Amino acid sequence: MIRVRVLCGPTASGKSSAGVLLARELGAEILSIDSMKLYRGLDIGTAKPPPEILSSIPHHLINVREACESFSVAEFLSAAEKIIADCDQRGVPLIGEGGTALYLKALGEGLLEVPGSDEELRAKLESEAEKVGVAKLHERLAGVDPQAASKIMPTDLRRIVRALEVFELTGKPLSAQQVQWGTPRADLDVRMACLRLPRDILYARIDRRIDAMLAEGWLDECRRLLELPKPLSREALQALGYRTLFAHLRGEMSLKDARDRVCFDTHHFARRQLNWFRRIPKLTFIDIREDQPSEEIAQRVRAVWDAP
Repeated sequence: MIRVRVLCGPTASGKSSAGVLLARELGAEILSIDSMKLYRGLDIGTAKPPPEILSSIPHHLINVREACESFSVAEFLSAAEKIIADCDQRGVPLIGEGGTALYLKALGEGLLEVPGSDEELRAKLESEAEKVGVAKLHERLAGVDPQAASKIMPTDLRRIVRALEVFELTGKPLSAQQVQWGTPRADLDVRMACLRLPRDILYARIDRRIDAMLAEGWLDECRRLLELPKPLSREALQALGYRTLFAHLRGEMSLKDARDRVCFDTHHFARRQLNWFRRIPKLTFIDIREDQPSEEIAQRVRAVWDAP
């Protein structure tokens, strides 16, 4: 059985820098487990590694799609499994690094046997949401699949539409098809170390990073994306902050209000990430301090990966 080393954590927890340090120690390649770093052009706002890191350490599943394209969890899992098998065959260590909870669950537990997307049905549901509101669609979902509805935010259009889509296509609630989740897969030994910080420290890190991104030219990046011949895909638009900064560039809010909104939304996202991580089997939290040396963090991560 192939052992898969994974380093995860909420946004701004320091997992990327720790992953680079560990990759250098082990002579490893890095598998990105991030649903937004795979899009070209979304660089600053997704905190992609700088070019010098990407050129010195092989990274997988970064910059593999145009911003107007889609990329599903099934595509991620298929690509990740091929990369894992290839690195194992070449005898090269591989580190999975990222914070997309659904990708982590799929890697650790396998993927649900549910139907693919039906673009016509999906467009119909999205059009309905525009007319009556997302909350009404959530109420509809609660009527056919209360268990799924209880786990999906009333504002999360993408997941609401997917759950209703599965119900319409199969006649069965999505929650009834998720029974295998919660059980580690038998074909891979996935070891997940998850960095965790006190909430106030994590929020302060998030705010500092957003300010640094803006200083680095995030708004210019957003301008370039708005000038693309095709709009961002629905999936790419889920990237934190971009939709809000687009609104600022359209004159709908001040830069200060946009910055504060991005900070607030990112705090909320980090909380949701941690809630998701708690549901993943074989995941070990590593509580770290603000001033903890990277070498010490790396040593603790390796202890999780190398445990019997």
